[in-house]
Amino acid sequence: MDGKNNTPETYFILVGLSEYPKAQAIFFCLLLVSYLVILLGNSLILFLIHYDARLHTPMYFFLSNLSFLDICYTSVTVPQMIINCLVTIPIISLGQCLAQMCAGLYLGVVECLLLAVMAYDRCIAIGDPLHYSVRMGPQLCAQLAGASWVSAFLLTVVPVLSMPLEFCGHHIINHFFCELLAIFKSACNDLRVYEFLTMATSSLTLLVPFTFILASYGRILGAVLKMRSAEGRKKAFSTCSSHLTVVVLFYGTAISMYMMPQDKASRDRDKIISMLYGVVTPMLNPLIYSLRNKDVKGALRKLLGEKNVT
Repeated sequence: MDGKNNTPETYFILVGLSEYPKAQAIFFCLLLVSYLVILLGNSLILFLIHYDARLHTPMYFFLSNLSFLDICYTSVTVPQMIINCLVTIPIISLGQCLAQMCAGLYLGVVECLLLAVMAYDRCIAIGDPLHYSVRMGPQLCAQLAGASWVSAFLLTVVPVLSMPLEFCGHHIINHFFCELLAIFKSACNDLRVYEFLTMATSSLTLLVPFTFILASYGRILGAVLKMRSAEGRKKAFSTCSSHLTVVVLFYGTAISMYMMPQDKASRDRDKIISMLYGVVTPMLNPLIYSLRNKDVKGALRKLLGEKNVT
């Protein structure tokens, strides 16, 4: 990213809520609590899946990937946001800003792809339960998870690093962290090119996986409706409800952010939406999967030494 007239910017000022000290104090407390919940909740899920042999299944293998991903995803931005709440002028270097932008975008796309893989897993589990263990073997699960991490790198980091951005002396970012669209709004390049690239990439990383998820749940619904047992239908819906809740939260906010037309002006709407998919969703994931999942709750009871674990 080069500055115009060969004058590169060496730092950015992240506006955040620095203009509202009282709101920033409240924001600091909320961020700190949220980050602790994210770390403790997702770490607990990772430990339970490793600890309890009953959770050594494809579904929980992918869930462990999601929990690890959420820890990494939030650790890219949230600690810096917490620190920025304690300083008068939040400053970040150009190199740190670029690294944060690429890492956040990469991990966000990994989550998009991983949620699609989890939908496929649920589709096979409910649509073809007799052959589930054979079709979703350990090798295939590892390949699907690995493909999500590698494909996300090729879809995000490589294209972003190839974009030449000029800032023309503008080094103020109206955001909490170095988010892709906020960086674009601070650039003096012709935004039409970047809007096209953003829409094209978003279609591949958001709309395609989301359409696949909808198709998978269409097949799941068809399979559930064919079940004669009411207990079987209830169990199937319970199994998928946690994943579907996470999908709606994450994809709903991400699509509204990246598939909406962008202009040069900074919008507070973008800052709020980025908090929803960047902080709130990773915080709710462990709560959703633990409170709505009997296996996870059973593993927790076993860990705590309770008897009669169901």
